[in-house]
Order: sequence, then structure tokens, then C-alpha cells
Amino acid sequence: MAKAATFSTPLLCFSLLYLSSSLFLALYYTTFPAATSCIFRSSPLIQPLQTPLYSYPPSYGEHKHALPTTRSSCNSPVYFSDYGAVLEEIKQLCANSTAYGPQSALRYMQGSAESFGGNLSFQKRESYFNHREDETDEIPCGFLRRFPISDSDRISMEKCDGVVVASAIFNDHDKVRQPRGLGSKTLDYVCFFMFVDDATLKTLHFHNMISRTSEELIKIGAWRIVNVSAEYLYENAAMNGVIPKYLIHRLFPNSKYSIWVDAKLQLVVDPLLLIHSLVVKEKVDMAISRHPYFVHTMEEAMATARWKKWWDVNALKIQMETYCENGLQPWNSNKPYPTDVPDSALILRKHSLASNLFSCLLFNELEAFNPRDQLPFAYVRDKMNPKLNLNMFEVEVFERVAIEYRHNLKQGGPSLGPKAKMASSDLLANGTAGGGGCEGYLLKMWGEPHD
Repeated sequence: MAKAATFSTPLLCFSLLYLSSSLFLALYYTTFPAATSCIFRSSPLIQPLQTPLYSYPPSYGEHKHALPTTRSSCNSPVYFSDYGAVLEEIKQLCANSTAYGPQSALRYMQGSAESFGGNLSFQKRESYFNHREDETDEIPCGFLRRFPISDSDRISMEKCDGVVVASAIFNDHDKVRQPRGLGSKTLDYVCFFMFVDDATLKTLHFHNMISRTSEELIKIGAWRIVNVSAEYLYENAAMNGVIPKYLIHRLFPNSKYSIWVDAKLQLVVDPLLLIHSLVVKEKVDMAISRHPYFVHTMEEAMATARWKKWWDVNALKIQMETYCENGLQPWNSNKPYPTDVPDSALILRKHSLASNLFSCLLFNELEAFNPRDQLPFAYVRDKMNPKLNLNMFEVEVFERVAIEYRHNLKQGGPSLGPKAKMASSDLLANGTAGGGGCEGYLLKMWGEPHD
């Protein structure tokens, strides 16, 4: 006859202790984030949308080629407040127009020009860097040539009076990807707009993702698709993408907050939680991620030339020498920012006077030189007045709120423009014909003594 299994008292006590310890640890790590982990907590009352926002055709491959992330911890994790409380707070903030400063003090230049931004000289652009609240002069901020979209899209954009999330795909460079983790009421208070050109629209037609006969509202899941006729803008597709990226406050003149999302990203956290945690709670005009590798502008300029991110290296040299000769300094601990180089794939803004002015000034630099927006970033930020209140959050935070994908892979490799045009002399050579160039900048960056 088989003997019934028996357990000794010590073994039973050990088992109970192990079970209780496991339950405690599980409860602890789901309730209190570790001090060094980028764990994002939100209320279970968020009620995320359970059903997919859009059913993609298998041929489109929107989730192919995700880039892996290797960082598992960070020094300053971000914590989200209760979704319902965040929703109500942002609704109240958006209703209170006085919370955004004297926006009426920023007036925009009108008229017509051969280029979208007016193709202003360096001296003319510099003259707008200092702006007083009682200033009545008009600021150049694009739209000196018509932005070619439909009237129905324009009206819809003007009606977006709260939070807008915007992105763009030009030259079929990326995929349309749906945001994840949206709260149950987010689509009622957040507008999602995706700007595309004819080449991108052709691909969406090919995959039967939009109707070929529709001339009004075009939606793919959360995104309203806005067709932009690039024929009337810039030859370079990347420069056309800069328009909604930095002039979002002009395209959506009644919005109070915005999130720019490069099309290579997929948001995985509700935009209301992001705006609240990274902008509202931090009391800043703008939030943007630090660059994962560089802190000095010149490091980004050298990488841009080395990896052929912009084809005209001689123009890059002229751009950096122009900035050096007019006050650009390498990053140091005396600056009130942790770095001079952002990762600008994700930008969160409060549409305040300082934020709008910064966006206008930066756009003017991009039209003057090239669409590589990390190069003029610190120059404009450090020289403009009023100063921009900026939250440059850690890379690990960026990697937890968005998934990054590779751009569309095309035969023949990427095409950024004409064949690379190398500099007439080394990118780091001393100066232009009229000045000392970036020698002093480089010596400070490398920590070498100089006169």
C-alpha cells in the first residue's frame, strides 16, 4: 500500500516563507519602481484602447525593421500621474488662454517670396533673435509662399484647439504606424495629423490603405492624412518635412500643446501623459531627448559629414564657421542645459512665446543651410531672447516611450541629394576668408589651452 506523502515542518515553513517573499517582491516591483530603472507607471484607470486602431494589409510591413535598444536603466525615471486627473488638468490648461504667455506679442511676417521662408541673409535672421514682449515687428516664420494643402484639411487643423500630434512622410521614406497605449478618451481631445507627399500617397494607394476616389477626409487609424503638394515647396523632401516639424504652431494656430513624432517612431505611451510629465510638471516650454552619443555641436557636424547625412560638405563647413564666428561655444557645465545636441525625433512643446520664437528662428536657419536641425539647435537656443525653458530628458526615457524603426529600404540605397560635394579644405580647417573659423571652439571642446 502506497504511503501518503508527508512534509516536514521546516520544509513547510521554508515553502511558505518563499511564497510570501515572492509575493512581496512581485507587489513591490509592480508598485514602486526601482530607483535606477526607467519604469513608467500610470493609473490602471487609463483604460487603454483594446482594439487595434487600424488593420494593415500584410504587404505593407509597418512593423518590420525595428531598431533594438540596449539601455535598461536611467538616472531619472519619469512617473505618470493618473490618466483621468491628467486629462482634466490639460483640458483646463487648454481652456485658459492666459497660461501660454503673451502670444499676441509674436506677430508673423506676411507677404510673398520666391522661397517658403524668404531666403533671408544671416544678418537679417540674426536681427530677430532678441524679442521684447512689447515688440511690434513681425517675425519671419515661413509661409511666405502658400503651403499647398486642401481647404478642408486647413479648416480641420484650425479646429484643433488642444493637443496635436503631428508627423510627416515625404518621398515614401517611412511607414504610417499607429500610436499605442492610448487612453479611452484621448482621441476625443488629441488630434493626429500625418503630412504626406504624392510619392507617399502613391504607396498608400498601392496597398489599398486609402481610397483613390476620396478627396476629403482621409484617415488611417488615428492619423488624418494630409496631402501636401511638394511641387510648390522645396526640392529636398527632408526640407519639406521640416515645415510641419518646426512650424507646427503655425499650421495649428489654435493648439496649445504639440508633439512632433518622426515617422520612424511609434508612440507607445499616451500623448496626454507625455505632455503632462515632460512639459507641464517640469514647467518648461519644450521637452526633447538628449543625443545618445554627442554633447558638442561640432561632433554632430563631423558625423554629418563623415556619414554623408548631407551631401554638401563644403556648405557644412561654411555653416559651422558662420556659427563659430558669431558666438557658438562648445558645451560646458556652465550652460543651463545638459548637452548641445538633441535627438530631435520627438519634440514636445507648449505653444508659448519662447517656444514659438525658437521654432521660427530655427526654421530660418534650416532654410538658409540644410535640414539637419541638430546643427543650429544650440546656436539658436543660446543666443535667442527670451530664453527657452527646456527639458532635455535622457535617451533612456526616449527609448521607453517610442519604438524606433529603420527608414524604408530602397533599391540603390538612400538618396539625400546630389553626389557628395566635399569641402574645399578640411571641415576643421581654420576659418573662412573673413575670420578665425572654429579653431577656438575645437580647442575648448578638446580641452586644450589657447590664447
